[in-house]
Amino acid sequence: MQPRNTEAGAHAPAPIHARAPHLPRSRPGDWLVRRAAKGHRATRLRLGRQRLVYLLGADANALIFGHDEWFSAREAFAALEIVDGPTSVVLSDGADHARRRGLIRPTVAPRSIDGYLSTMADAADEALDELDQAAPFDAYAVFRRAIRRSTLRVLFGEDMARHADELGATLQPLLELADTPPQLLVWHRRLATPAWRRAQQARTDIDAFVDDRIQQERAHPPRSTHRQTDAERPAADHETRGAVLPLLVHGRDGDGSGLSDQEIHDQAITMIAAGYETTSAAMGWAVYLLGAHPDWQHRARDEVSAVLAGRVPAPADLARLPLLRAIVDETLRLYPPAMISARHAVTAFEYDGRRIRPGDLVIFSPYATHRDPSLYDQPLRFDPQRWLDEPRRAPSEFLPFGGGKHRCLGSGLAVTELTVMLCRLLARGPFTLDRPPARARGLSSMRPDPAVTVSWGTGA
Repeated sequence: MQPRNTEAGAHAPAPIHARAPHLPRSRPGDWLVRRAAKGHRATRLRLGRQRLVYLLGADANALIFGHDEWFSAREAFAALEIVDGPTSVVLSDGADHARRRGLIRPTVAPRSIDGYLSTMADAADEALDELDQAAPFDAYAVFRRAIRRSTLRVLFGEDMARHADELGATLQPLLELADTPPQLLVWHRRLATPAWRRAQQARTDIDAFVDDRIQQERAHPPRSTHRQTDAERPAADHETRGAVLPLLVHGRDGDGSGLSDQEIHDQAITMIAAGYETTSAAMGWAVYLLGAHPDWQHRARDEVSAVLAGRVPAPADLARLPLLRAIVDETLRLYPPAMISARHAVTAFEYDGRRIRPGDLVIFSPYATHRDPSLYDQPLRFDPQRWLDEPRRAPSEFLPFGGGKHRCLGSGLAVTELTVMLCRLLARGPFTLDRPPARARGLSSMRPDPAVTVSWGTGA
């Protein structure tokens, strides 16, 4: 099957690689893929006192997403409390979850995201401008820095984004600890290990920073209910206040109540951590896959050139980049932000002949689902064409951002940021993959390890 590009100026289709390049994998993820392939759709394990049940496949995903009342997200994600805080929407259930989600939603609504595009593009351009054009570079590290800057600008404003690298270094011990299996995290806490102490200090430092910004925003009057774009917002206002924090501080629900300072604090921390850790990992994988498949890179560059002609994408342009969106979706299929996700069972039920009991940690896997040959033809092959031929998939079949009531609120923001940053990268010209990552590493954020090393040019 040949990829399709209907944009003016597209080159004639180049042949698809007969043999796929090396595809870095996740060892834990591949174990789940093998279990599913052998028909083991429900696997029970015990890790210490914790009972684990792996439910694999689209049917399992549909069951979990369709019965939110059977599960607790708070209990499942308790290990993330050290990073996100006790009132984070990620750790919320029931009425608290619905209320917090409703008050956060305006910050990532399509109209709000439209206002962030120029900020995303500027951050990408700044990071690329800093590179030595003659030297190889780690694309994962470069875009991790760019996405961190973009996230902080949107959240807190330009003046805080200037400290993005410093804040990233401060946050890193927390992110590393959050990627630790929960059972090991218990021992880190009990033994007060060096990793735990570093994370606690990082939490103290980050708390002080975020709380100070919240109090500064409390002193400002609420903005107009009209959501301004970057171009409409006064420059000084954008410089000092950002776009998201004012919405969190001054937002109100139907009965006129808003988020408490603790809730605002925890949502802001969640946005900082999730806003650049998972998105930058996906960006690293996208660059790797385009470097490993120069034919697709060539076609993507043609599309970007035909639609944008070098300019920064506007909101209306995104729908005119179907191939680039297909590349983003295919990247998220092969390397979803999280290899696994979980729910804590609070109700007994059965699946595939297994009885799940209250207290079981029910684990499902986007990674294993996305590599199921009954759902995706040649699942280990990077083939964006599949999304041009069949752009819509059931939520239980394509779940890079989870699903159900706890589906990631920032999914639209992440997809937009990946698209915008790929536009800015491809506008610079071709690049060549010098050294692929050896493996996919991490549970809560599956990142390329150790690097995605590329050089400008075709390598000819």
